[in-house]
Amino acid sequence: MTETTPTSPDAGSLAARIHPAKPLPTSAERMVELAAELPTPFHLYDEAAIRAHAREFNAAFAWAPGFLNHFAVKATPTPAIVRVLSEEGFGADCSSLPELELCDRLGIRGERIMFTSNDTPAEEFARAVELGAVANLDDITHLDTLEAAAGRLPELLSFRYNPGAERTGNAIIGDPVQAKYGVTSEQLLDAYREARDRGVQRFALHTMVASNELDGAYIVETARMVFELAVRLKDELGITLEFVNLGGGIGIPYGVDDAPMNLQAVSDGIRALHEQVLTPSGLEGLGLRFECGRVMTGPYGYLVSRVRQVTQKYKTYVGLDASMHNLMRPAMYGSYHHITVLPGPDAASLPDAGDLAPGATSTYDVTGSLCENNDKFAIDRELPVVHPGDVVVLHDAGAHGHSMGFNYNGKLRSAEYLLDQNGQAHQIRRAETMDDLFATVDWHA
Repeated sequence: MTETTPTSPDAGSLAARIHPAKPLPTSAERMVELAAELPTPFHLYDEAAIRAHAREFNAAFAWAPGFLNHFAVKATPTPAIVRVLSEEGFGADCSSLPELELCDRLGIRGERIMFTSNDTPAEEFARAVELGAVANLDDITHLDTLEAAAGRLPELLSFRYNPGAERTGNAIIGDPVQAKYGVTSEQLLDAYREARDRGVQRFALHTMVASNELDGAYIVETARMVFELAVRLKDELGITLEFVNLGGGIGIPYGVDDAPMNLQAVSDGIRALHEQVLTPSGLEGLGLRFECGRVMTGPYGYLVSRVRQVTQKYKTYVGLDASMHNLMRPAMYGSYHHITVLPGPDAASLPDAGDLAPGATSTYDVTGSLCENNDKFAIDRELPVVHPGDVVVLHDAGAHGHSMGFNYNGKLRSAEYLLDQNGQAHQIRRAETMDDLFATVDWHA
């Protein structure tokens, strides 16, 4: 995807470098100041925008019985961010013991947590039951594992459903037929029957069949699928579900030409199905839940870095102080993240400062310093002419960004900052140090 630099009567200003579809969380001048004040690279999250979107999301589905979004902790497992969303009425979706522990330390417990995992060790099931979380089982055999781990089956239980060939997935989550997740159509009734016969009294149903989906009709059809399953479970087994969880999967417009999903239209479509499919079967009280993570924080997080060098080989490369260990998605999925380039403090004194003229662009590969040739944030991207010292902001890095970090090449994970509602940046996770990296090493072994 190629982006262009918008022009205006004051096109030489920093503001002229900001694409209208990809605003910064504060002024361009303030972003340059932050990059000078704080060691780059770092992740920056916009608290006001996260809160505003959380309220919009809740308002869109306020009609639904017992509506709750379990924020997918895996997207941004940063306590300050999870706390913000908890304050806005969200629960949590957890998939590991550390994520359960994070929630417990924040006071998020009970059925506000949905524990959805696979290949799950016994101690994680035990901790989930101890916290009162809704256990969402990935396989019928997990009934035995859960009961052995916790000493009992919980009162409320959910199964994750994999529709197989009945639905299509996408590049991120994969084709349901090939996916390792969930019970099949053939196994579903047997799973609920066995759980009921073993004393489970309350039931829920979950599915997750796509990731980063921008077509709202896909989410509506997912609702139709699970609503029809709810009717089937009642008709064939006499089981009345308390709620269904449609999973996450609501995407964000990474590209400047992408349109965000119309949440209100999705809500209206699901509401119509709720009345058409469920009410005739006496299931009008069926609750509705999601586990959206990406759409809640993704657009409101930024990876702020600085240009180390610009080199000319067979192509022109912009080398950043950030690498794929700070933001893995472009290397892992070939995904697009918009890039804003802001001239550094010494740009005006450079010998080629004339290249800063409005509209001056060039084509670059934007890279990191890992010993991997796929360590690239962008390939053949048209950008304003770049110089060493410039500030580079990668947009839509608020989900599956810092959380997917790693230490290959001995790289240290960067710090995270929260831009509060007053415009002040607060450190919410410090950068790793070499002492952190070596803390688990037994030097005398």
